[in-house]
Amino acid sequence: MTLPLVGTRVLDLTDGLGESCGRYLADLGAEVIRVEPPGGSRSRSAEPTAAGTSIAFALRNANKFGITVDLASAAGAERFRELARSADVVVESSPPGRLAERGVGPAEIRAAAPGLVWTSITGFGQSGPYRDWVATEPVLYALSGVLSRSGAPGIEPLLPPAGLVEETVGAHAVWATLLAYLRRLETGRGETVDVSAFEAIVHGFDPGFGTQGSAAAGRSEDFPRGRPDAADFYPVFACKDGHVRICLLAKRQWRGMFEWLGAPAEFADPKYDTIPARFAAAGSLHPLIGELFATRTQAELVEEGARRGVPVGGVHTLAEVLTTSHFEDSGALVQTEIAPGTYAKAPSGYVGIGGVRAGIRTRAPQPGEHDDIVTPDHPVVDTGTGDPSAAPLAGLRVLDLGVIVFGAELSRQFADYGADVIKIENANFPDGLRQSKRGAALAASVAWGHRNKRSLGVDLRRPEGAALFRRLVAEADVVLANFKPGTLAAMGLSYESLSALNPRIVVSESSAFGATGGWRTRLGYGPLVRASCGVSALWRYPDNAELLCDGQTVYPDHIAAHVTASAVLAALIARRRSGRGTDIQVAQADTALVQLGTQLVAEALAPGSVVASGNSDPYCAPSGVYACDGDDEWCVVTVGDDAQWRSLCEVLGRPDLVNDERFCTVTQRIRHRAEVDAVVSEWTRARGPQEAAATLQAAGVPAGPMLRLPQLLTDPHLTARETYTLVQHDLLTTDLPATARAARFEEIADPATRPAPLPGQHTREICADLLGMSGGQIDALVRDGVLQPAADDPALVAASSENLR
Repeated sequence: MTLPLVGTRVLDLTDGLGESCGRYLADLGAEVIRVEPPGGSRSRSAEPTAAGTSIAFALRNANKFGITVDLASAAGAERFRELARSADVVVESSPPGRLAERGVGPAEIRAAAPGLVWTSITGFGQSGPYRDWVATEPVLYALSGVLSRSGAPGIEPLLPPAGLVEETVGAHAVWATLLAYLRRLETGRGETVDVSAFEAIVHGFDPGFGTQGSAAAGRSEDFPRGRPDAADFYPVFACKDGHVRICLLAKRQWRGMFEWLGAPAEFADPKYDTIPARFAAAGSLHPLIGELFATRTQAELVEEGARRGVPVGGVHTLAEVLTTSHFEDSGALVQTEIAPGTYAKAPSGYVGIGGVRAGIRTRAPQPGEHDDIVTPDHPVVDTGTGDPSAAPLAGLRVLDLGVIVFGAELSRQFADYGADVIKIENANFPDGLRQSKRGAALAASVAWGHRNKRSLGVDLRRPEGAALFRRLVAEADVVLANFKPGTLAAMGLSYESLSALNPRIVVSESSAFGATGGWRTRLGYGPLVRASCGVSALWRYPDNAELLCDGQTVYPDHIAAHVTASAVLAALIARRRSGRGTDIQVAQADTALVQLGTQLVAEALAPGSVVASGNSDPYCAPSGVYACDGDDEWCVVTVGDDAQWRSLCEVLGRPDLVNDERFCTVTQRIRHRAEVDAVVSEWTRARGPQEAAATLQAAGVPAGPMLRLPQLLTDPHLTARETYTLVQHDLLTTDLPATARAARFEEIADPATRPAPLPGQHTREICADLLGMSGGQIDALVRDGVLQPAADDPALVAASSENLR
């Protein structure tokens, strides 16, 4: 199979943050050339290492070519200019203005190569008051609102596992880059793309103002100022050989659990069919479940839960993940070369395209390994003469069968940038996202997740409804679905059958654990996916294996949707060349595996070496979440090297500590972590978090205040970059803040914000305009229940009146 981006050349100048952007582009088939300075990038030495090579570097630079170019020299700058004229995309992560100072910034390079797409990935973007701040993963967790929703009440908040931030930023950058690249192919015009890692995490990890998950809970009046007690949302229980998690949401699932417990009389009241009642009774209910589970193994509990319709999943350590047959059988984990001569089991890649995994093919290059191979002789892909003022995806039609958070987030990205996204809805099986709280007329998540779309109400289980869907497929470009594997095929809507109608169709199917492997039929709620992939086992305080702190997040739904959107866009780019579509398979679990890749490889090479580290970075000190002046106020500080340590000592007014033998090296500071943390804590406790972070950042020390969700709306940097827009709807009592754009583009306009549709709102319009159906034909199918227009549709009202008589 030819990967979709074959023929696309990418120059990758990233170092650390953003390296995974080029890796995913390379996975998708692009020729990605890693450009490093003589001696190699700083990120090559990032801990943990294997055979002298950073594991993170090895994973994030696999499938790339490697050359060395000294951009500080005239000859090196000229060589880069020559290569850039033959490239389609440049991706870089230099501090704002650094490359321009050397005469090789985007303005200079694009003047000679106007069709080039230039993507800059920096911590905070090219503008705004934080532009020159130092971004680390803990700093971004703190500033983005993620930290404020992680951890147990009454104690310090908890940083999520390492790696998730960098990979999220990289995947976000791929989507923005491919949007600009597809536009280049259609119009001939290049683009400059400004990706802010801060904004990517705010909007792409688990957004505080986006499709519902922990975000909605975290901004509710139901929770205190501190972290809510989320441990009982998706409780964890000890079992014979580890721990399991249950996820009781639907009434039928609770009824299965009730019978499994032996139908205890104290829980027979129908009120326990509701989640709030069970949550309120956790103190007496959970001990009963714990006693039942204690004598059984993970495998026995998962199997019995499946038989009874009770979602149960093992809480797997990384060691267990590495030996799980499902991940090996599905191709999610493969044995690969990490460094020359060193092999380990590692995540292969995010997606399958055309039945083939788009994953690791070659190890990361050595510095300059391909200096003699890479030349400027590379044909630039042919481009069109389309309207550059049009939205990048204008003219595309997407049929959206997706549901809940993942489904909404995936299709929203296409709708935002001009595609005609038609959400297919069936009133008999409503999308769970439409469930509103407290009787609201419209769920906020619908307003966020379904803006800019149209809605077609149709029963695809009826032959007439399926026939209408097939007619739409014949003229569509993309079909999106996230059902249990095999569902589309069972409905007669497999990729094979749809491509027979329309060879150009791209069909994307996503599920929790994918379409192959032993777990393909498992229930796929996010909490069980996280637990099964090792995320939950690392997202906890080091001294408590049962207090998992991921209960308030819906990770990886949002970022898995971004990963999938990029794969679909790559397939559409390939279709311009081949004239044929393809099928895309995505397991949301694989997103988590890829993003935990560094820890998985480290564990594979040194079993038992990777444990939940809490807030302390195992490779540097001081590092952590420090209490500040005020009620539950916190600041993250991470000192990565000796230079930052000297700067910190100057800020603290403690120059005597610079050469203190306890703290004079990274190794010594780690050895005396408690003492050095105490020094930082004494200083932060006397200051508010914003003051502390700003003072430290001014000295070049990575730091960030813990922001709560409402603070994001007034944060000076996000405000200056206008990162939020407002979503409006007639059924909302107030406008909702929402993401304004995928990235800051030089030419591509910000998305429109047309209100989300009501169920079936555009049924009549779509049937008439796209299918050429008459009013009488539509009315007949409405009366038969095949078509489901909006509730106030005249034919529906007439049919209801007739039924009443």
